Amino acid sequence: MTPGFPRAARCWLFLALLSPAPSHAQTSSTPAAAPTPHDGQHDFDFEIGAWHSQLRRLLHPLTGSTQWVDCDGTSVVRKVWNGRANLVELEVDCPSGHLEGLSLRLYDPDSHQWSLNYSNSAGGTLSQPTVGEFKNGRGEFYDQETLNGRAILVRFIISAITPNSCHFEQSFSGDGGKTWELNWITTDTRISN
Repeated sequence: MTPGFPRAARCWLFLALLSPAPSHAQTSSTPAAAPTPHDGQHDFDFEIGAWHSQLRRLLHPLTGSTQWVDCDGTSVVRKVWNGRANLVELEVDCPSGHLEGLSLRLYDPDSHQWSLNYSNSAGGTLSQPTVGEFKNGRGEFYDQETLNGRAILVRFIISAITPNSCHFEQSFSGDGGKTWELNWITTDTRISN
């Protein structure tokens, strides 16, 4: 035993003597830069113009119904705020009559997400916005709404985007997103810019 040094201190001293001396060489400790979020304020620019809209909708979603109706008409999309917003006017004729819809899409530069706000002329109010973004040429938007007194999830997808066509699908989920029932399909074909 070494007098004056407790056993634990001797162990630490021994380990310190065996450890390599610290290097005084300069090392780079610059943290990696975080990836820059996608600036999506022009994600909907592809859709500006007039479109022929072929729409199919499920008449009674989340009831087990399989009755679809086909509608035909036009959509006109106008740029607002230099692309950070746009306005969609949909007019289609369905077996049940004429349907007029309006969608106001707003871009949030802080979250880099869009909110899609829909109204039809029969209701005259804006629906709960679906919120989301585009990744790899596909837009996905979600929200929670009430259908027949039940809380449901809503998913809206924009896909198959080309200069002259695009595809829209809306689905509902009554089980928290485990399963989805498709209830709205629209294929748009460009008429003019």
